[in-house]
Amino acid sequence: MEPYAQIRDASPFAASADLFTILVEDLQSAEAAGLTACELEDLLAERGREVQRQLLQDHLDLRAAREEQAVRRHHVPATGADGITRNRVETGHGRLLATLFGTVQVTRCAWRRPGAPSLCPADAALSLPACRPSHALARLAAVEAVRGSFEAAHAAITRRCGPVIGKRQAGQAVVSAACDIAAFYAARIPVPCTASTLLVLSADAKGIVMRPQALRPKTARAAARQGRMRTRLTPGEKPCRKRMATLACVYDTEPSPRRPHDIIAPPGGRHGHRTLRPRPRATAKWLAGSVRHDPAEVIAAAFSQAEARDPRHQRTWVVLADGAEHQLDLIRAEAQRRGVTIHIVIDLIHVLGYIWKAAWSLHSPGDPAAEDWVAVKALAVLAGDSTRAAAEITAEADAAGLTAAQRTGADACVRYLTGKNEFLCYDQALAAGWPIATGVIEGACRHLIGDRLDITGARWGLDGAEAILTLRAVISNGDSDDYWGYHLAQEHQRLYPGTTQGQSLRVTLSLTPNEPHPSTFAMVRLRTKVTKGHGSKAAGLAMAFKLIESAQRRWRMVNAPHLVALVRAGATFVNGILAGRAGENGSVAA
Repeated sequence: MEPYAQIRDASPFAASADLFTILVEDLQSAEAAGLTACELEDLLAERGREVQRQLLQDHLDLRAAREEQAVRRHHVPATGADGITRNRVETGHGRLLATLFGTVQVTRCAWRRPGAPSLCPADAALSLPACRPSHALARLAAVEAVRGSFEAAHAAITRRCGPVIGKRQAGQAVVSAACDIAAFYAARIPVPCTASTLLVLSADAKGIVMRPQALRPKTARAAARQGRMRTRLTPGEKPCRKRMATLACVYDTEPSPRRPHDIIAPPGGRHGHRTLRPRPRATAKWLAGSVRHDPAEVIAAAFSQAEARDPRHQRTWVVLADGAEHQLDLIRAEAQRRGVTIHIVIDLIHVLGYIWKAAWSLHSPGDPAAEDWVAVKALAVLAGDSTRAAAEITAEADAAGLTAAQRTGADACVRYLTGKNEFLCYDQALAAGWPIATGVIEGACRHLIGDRLDITGARWGLDGAEAILTLRAVISNGDSDDYWGYHLAQEHQRLYPGTTQGQSLRVTLSLTPNEPHPSTFAMVRLRTKVTKGHGSKAAGLAMAFKLIESAQRRWRMVNAPHLVALVRAGATFVNGILAGRAGENGSVAA
């Protein structure tokens, strides 16, 4: 014999209402009148969170009660995405869910079959995660973890939500949150630009201190070798504890022609009030990075992003680099593979660094004349005459009679200017309005890696470092909201394939093992269309009865079942208030 349905309270949110009423009464008390504004905020933050948690719990309990009632009225088998039909239903299956307001209990019905995993359609309807932390809590963990240390993130979550998640769980939530970033950007369609808009690419690398098991094989072998000294490194030795992370950037910019004196002030400084021509402004920036993948893969991803913006290669592609030969080889190989013409420009800041090294070879430390000397050489390089600048530096070093040790900086500058001469076409770049500095990618290295992954004492595992780096890139791109919606949709399909968010797995009652049962309304429409009418009076009454019976399953529960008898006895109500009862002779008594 089936058990009777449990008699529930008139209001499913009675517990929430009681908590709110108690909170209001406490705020009205004499003790609350003596609290400061700060103490009132703390009181409302803590007690208000409990009210919100109870509201969520009451709503989940209401959905569980409705599901149980529907099962008792109409017990049907359920078929999951695995194609297995489950005929047995068990109620009261619960699981914990850690939320922004605290931990709640989710109760639902489970369809079962021997040898098959249980199927809970309510899980798909709620789009519950596989682990205890909710999706909203996982997002909060990701936001806090990419901002500071995991210890600080755990403390921030605890202050806001209470003890709902541990530090290790927060780290796992961050890794899970970053799993769809590559697919998200691969599916996006960039906003098109005109052919005159420049397409700029840039790449750079920065080391991250890793745990021994997360190092690349070559670095791990070097770290395992015994150093010359047991307790410290000798000059020239490296600790071999870093793994290089590669960053890439793609952005659009309008050409902004300039002259060398807009970049470098002439010797003696600027005089007068001549307005400097503006530099190119980066728009629609796309940042990406990886510590897991090789530089070639990151650079290929940057070229893919650029091709998505300019699939026909009609725009001017400018590649800004710092001069590293390995990076230049990868860039040229990728451009050749895709058949695109690129213009490589070496970062001017790196060139100025070498010129300053030469200046200190030819000037005493702190000599003000070095500044004007650097300005002259830099203006020559900006005018496209780097070969002449290198020859002048060599001649000055020879004339000064410097020793080999003294002219180290000058020789390094000459080698750099002559070796990278084909990429120092600053005269062409300034006339065409191209950018000539890698400030965007240099800033990204400091922001994405230095501010978080390079904090004191941090040693990273591969999964955690990759997740933090990619999530920081998404946030820097301004795509965090769009990505999270995409991630939730992908996560739902991984857990509940064949359903959409907000909809449960379809539970069908079969007429035959392979034929789904159509709804009552569909049967009535079909009968009317085929027979061009309802047929006999008995058939019409039967169809009307079926419609009413089907609609009755969707009726809402009455809020005051104890008043139904009065209504049936003829009592009248005005705005929900009893106005009179029916007398013995049928009259209404007020």
